[in-house]
Amino acid sequence: MACKQILVIEDNADIRKLLMLTLESEGYCVLGAADGREGLDVLSRISGLCLILLDLMMPVMNGWEFLRAKRKDGILAVIPVVVLSAFGSQALGEQVDGVLDKPVDVDALLAFVSKYCGSGGQ
Repeated sequence: MACKQILVIEDNADIRKLLMLTLESEGYCVLGAADGREGLDVLSRISGLCLILLDLMMPVMNGWEFLRAKRKDGILAVIPVVVLSAFGSQALGEQVDGVLDKPVDVDALLAFVSKYCGSGGQ
């Protein structure tokens, strides 16, 4: 069975690394991006993603701009997105699949990941 892939788009390198390590320890394959533009670049090179974890407040391309660009691509539009942000409530009108406020509760994060990706593992 292939490793289930998750993309973490977060400009804070420490938070991104912590999220990635947490998910990797649960058996998921995790990719990271520092902003929405980098996230779109990653998405153009991979397939089989089960979830995107997205910060909203980022330089270069913020989370709202990323969501608009993602929705325009029929292949990418179907990938679930869970917003991780201190401003998460502002994403409720953005057709996202979930919102977690920062600081992120690990149990809540893993519940969302399990919902969209199933259990980790190889």
